[in-house]
Amino acid sequence: MKFDYAYPADFYDEMYFPDGTPRQQGAAFHELLEATPQKKLSRLQFSADKAQMAMGMTFNVYHDKQGVEKILHLDIIPRIISAKEWAHLDRGLKQRIEALNLFLQDIYNEGRIIKDKIVPEDLIYGSKDYLHACKGLTPPKGIWCHITGTDLVRDQSGDYFILEDNLRCPSGVSYMLESREIIKRAFPTLFNRLGVRPVSDYSAKLLSMLQNLSDKAKPVIGVLTPGIYNSAYFEHSYLAQQMGVELVSGMDLVVKDKKVFMRTTKGLEQIDVIYRRIDDVFMDPLVFNPDSLLGVPGLFEAYKAGNIALANAPGTGVADDKAVYAYVPRIIKYYLGEEPILNNVPTYLCREEADRKFVLENIADLVVKETNAAGGYGMLIGPKATTEEHEKFRQLIQANPKNYIAQPTLSLSTVPTIIENKTIEPRHVDLRPYILYGKEIQVIPGALTRVALKKGSLVVNSSQGGGSKDTWVLFND
Repeated sequence: MKFDYAYPADFYDEMYFPDGTPRQQGAAFHELLEATPQKKLSRLQFSADKAQMAMGMTFNVYHDKQGVEKILHLDIIPRIISAKEWAHLDRGLKQRIEALNLFLQDIYNEGRIIKDKIVPEDLIYGSKDYLHACKGLTPPKGIWCHITGTDLVRDQSGDYFILEDNLRCPSGVSYMLESREIIKRAFPTLFNRLGVRPVSDYSAKLLSMLQNLSDKAKPVIGVLTPGIYNSAYFEHSYLAQQMGVELVSGMDLVVKDKKVFMRTTKGLEQIDVIYRRIDDVFMDPLVFNPDSLLGVPGLFEAYKAGNIALANAPGTGVADDKAVYAYVPRIIKYYLGEEPILNNVPTYLCREEADRKFVLENIADLVVKETNAAGGYGMLIGPKATTEEHEKFRQLIQANPKNYIAQPTLSLSTVPTIIENKTIEPRHVDLRPYILYGKEIQVIPGALTRVALKKGSLVVNSSQGGGSKDTWVLFND
């Protein structure tokens, strides 16, 4: 189909140069788009939607009163990343994860970075995500952040920036894996001709990483889910099935003599490694939230005794606090003696008087975020907000400055996207690669690209109406 692509003048487009000519990595796909009739493209998009429903690739939005399961809309035009660009991302992400893991080990033990006044003491010990129960602990193999989903964005100059670190229970990897299968079927010839790196071995790599946490030759592994009503339940069941391990809930587990057992039809069977998909506070009602019905009484004692490995380790949430994020460049330099390969987005800490004054005076031009919020909630996008909303957030910041940070409004890059199965228009995207930390740090050569489906929107979260794209990382430039 012939189409006039409205290149967004103030943004970096992943497939096209400002004059409308395709970038090198996108040239072949551009030719395919032009050679594909509009009706066929619409049919391919329709088939992708149906495939998602058939696969059960749905999620629930907690605040949706209708309780309707929705698909994370998959746009069939992929985001394509060159080998050179990916090599840069790979190096930067490995550096960041190594430093954050050292940081977590330090703050739960010696606290050198706090004593040396690199990071404020109250920022760490006062964080709701710092688990004082983990003080003095070292997790199996010294690894805290086993699975990380790091969000990146690209500005108008084409430079990548880390937007946030997700070290607790990062979600979305199942959508990356299943989306790849759908898009491969839509464009099989081009996929093979371009030389796209595979992601299908993710589940095998995840299983190997989990097995590495135990000293047993054949450890028993389970995926701990909050249950069928969790928004990411599809992913929990999918990963358990792909790895060939048990999918368990808190009701399936019991602790005896500081060891964790699964209830089976043949009786109790000891479990050695748990990939947990429940938050810290719900993990063990005897130590954390006493009202939790999702966790396992005694689980934390078994963990402390070294009889169970947990991924990710309890307490990792403090490292992806949005206020701690601002200190990550200093954390990298402190532990590794290196400058960050991937930069942070410039961040203003409302806890600091000078930054707070700047934010209050310039709130209309900034993005303000709650330090402990996620999913696109607790956020103000200044240029898109009303005067009343500006004033509301000024009051919130003044009432609790430690709870807020602010950043300049980013010019998120764009990717061509099919709109209503007819036209192709630019839509803003971010990038979430997945990193596994086992015997070594591995960055999976693909990612979940989230796309803001609404014209002009910068909010890509699925809970806020965003969609996704397959991410093609090429073997060669």
